[in-house]
Amino acid sequence: MKRRFLLFALIVLTLRGPDNCYSQQGPKVARLGRLAPLSAATETRYREALLQGLREFGWIEGKNFEIEYRYADGQLNKLPALAADLARRHVDLMVVGSTPGAFAAKQATSTIPIVMVTTGDPVVNGLVKSLARPGGNITGMTALAQELGAKRLEIFRETFPTAGVIAILANPDTPDTRPSVVGVENAARSLGIKVRLLQARDPAEVSNAFATLKKDGVKALMVLQDAMFVAQQKQIVDLAAKTQIPAIYAVQDFVEVGGLMFYGVDLTDMYRRAASHVDKILKGAKPADLPIEQPTKFELVINLKTAKALGIKIPDSIMLRADKVIE
Repeated sequence: MKRRFLLFALIVLTLRGPDNCYSQQGPKVARLGRLAPLSAATETRYREALLQGLREFGWIEGKNFEIEYRYADGQLNKLPALAADLARRHVDLMVVGSTPGAFAAKQATSTIPIVMVTTGDPVVNGLVKSLARPGGNITGMTALAQELGAKRLEIFRETFPTAGVIAILANPDTPDTRPSVVGVENAARSLGIKVRLLQARDPAEVSNAFATLKKDGVKALMVLQDAMFVAQQKQIVDLAAKTQIPAIYAVQDFVEVGGLMFYGVDLTDMYRRAASHVDKILKGAKPADLPIEQPTKFELVINLKTAKALGIKIPDSIMLRADKVIE
C-alpha cells in the first residue's frame, strides 16, 4: 500500500513540473530582448526600474529569465536592424522603448510579444487598434504626448507671462512629433499664445535652431520628446545656457544636467509597471488582450541653479507645485 502511494505521488509531481516554470509548455528560463533607443549609460535607470518590477513578480535575472540588450545609442536608424536581430534569436518577448523602437519591433516580428514603453499615442500613430484591446502582438505602457505638450505650455505660460512667442523644438522624423505639435498649437490658440516650430533631425540642425532663436529674439523654448534630443541633451542644455533661453523639457534627464524645467511622466515608473505586462505574457496571456496602460505619476522638476544663472524668478505658484527642486 505504501509503495503504491509513493508511486502515485511521484507521477503527480512529474506531471505538475517545477513551480518556477513560467508556463507548463514553455522553457524554464525565459529569454527577453530589450530594444533601447539610447546608450547603455543613459538607459541605466530604466533598465534597473524594469528589473526591479520583474523582481516584484518573482523574476530574477540569471535564475528564471535572461535578457539580451540592444542599444541604438540615439541613432534611431539602427533600431530596425537591432529589432530584426532580436527576432532572429527567437526571444520569448521584447521590451521596447520609444515609438520608433515599437515600430521597428513590429516590423521585425508579428508573432513575438512586444511590451512597449512610449510617450506617444499608439492608436493615433497606428501601432495598435485601441488602448483597451490593442490586437496584434503589442501592448505595454504609453503616455499621450499631445496632452502633455499642452500642459507644459500652460506651465510655461504661467512662468513667463510676458513671453511673446514660445518656440517648439521638434524632430519631424519622429512619429510622435505631429500629434504633440498639434496639441501644443491647439492649447496655444486657447491661451492666446504664439508658438513657432523649429525642426531638427540631427545635432547640426539643433545648433542651427538655437542660432535662429537667438537671431530672432525668442525668449522661451519647449523641447519635445525625442530620442535624438535625449542623446544630445548636454549639447541642447549648453546651447540654451549660452543663448540665455529658458526651456522646458519632456524628459527629466535634461534638468539634471542643467536644464531649467521638466514636466511629464516618470519614465522609470513606467518601466517598472511594464513588468506587469511581461509577467502576464510569460504566464500565458496574449498581448492582444492586455489593455495598454497610461501613466499615473507626473512630475514637475525645477532647476533653481539654472534659473539663477538666467536671472529668472520662478513664480511661487509654480514653485509650490514642484515635485522636485534642484538647488
